[in-house]
Amino acid sequence: MSTRKQLKALVEARRGVIVPGAFNALSAKVVEDLGYEAIYVTGAGVTNMWFGMPDQGFMGLAEIADHTARIRDTVEVPLLVDADTGFGNALNVYHTVRTLERAGADCIQLEDQVAPKRCGHFNGKDVISTEEAVSKIKAAVDARRDPDLLIMARTDAAAVHGFEAAVERAQKFAEAGADILFVEAVTRADEVRALPQRLDKPQLMNMVIGGKTPIFNATELAGLGYGIVLYANAALQGAVMGMQKALTTLRDEKAVTEDSGLVTPFAERQRLVGKPQWDALDKRYS
Repeated sequence: MSTRKQLKALVEARRGVIVPGAFNALSAKVVEDLGYEAIYVTGAGVTNMWFGMPDQGFMGLAEIADHTARIRDTVEVPLLVDADTGFGNALNVYHTVRTLERAGADCIQLEDQVAPKRCGHFNGKDVISTEEAVSKIKAAVDARRDPDLLIMARTDAAAVHGFEAAVERAQKFAEAGADILFVEAVTRADEVRALPQRLDKPQLMNMVIGGKTPIFNATELAGLGYGIVLYANAALQGAVMGMQKALTTLRDEKAVTEDSGLVTPFAERQRLVGKPQWDALDKRYS
């Protein structure tokens, strides 16, 4: 079964599969190695970790396509790719979908914010008109070469126009052909519980650690009927804390050892990046 068919089955099962975000190939390998069934290629993570900048529309198509291709070459599980606003109008969205499909995406996420977008859990967001947003989703659906490629439509309208307007937009995205719906940054527990009852298409719920949406256990979200429980930047936040702890110890104590519990052992690092396999190839071709 292709990774796209695998992802479709995962989403349609509506069992709240946890999908962590990856910001580079190594973080994707860690996610896969721990047994997760799919990976989200996070635009915020790429922007934070590669540019050292906030998630405010600084990432472009070339950067996310390059990261997607590198991650696709590294892991075998399905990839959901954050394409922000599609980097322009409906024609740009068409090109974005073609590019990311070629790079190895199994699902492409597009949102309805005004460009330059910003993190869904930042203040000051705005959204384009419903008509323009729907046209962009239609363009994305038309652009895909493989009918198994999934289109995920995200709306940030809850923060701008309220919950009911966001539900209405999401329904129109479904009618335009979106396969997965993503109502971003709802702020109340009753809204989280209501969405699977209000919308028929499979949905993603975004659990942003420290964000505006109340945190639910993934088992509870599965019971509510969500297809995907996204933790887009749990790995990133964990990595930053790990770096801070290890480097603080190094600064203060002038040394860090493998048995400190602060660093991944040397051998484990080599295992994750596939050194034994590369050694075997080296021997084969020598």
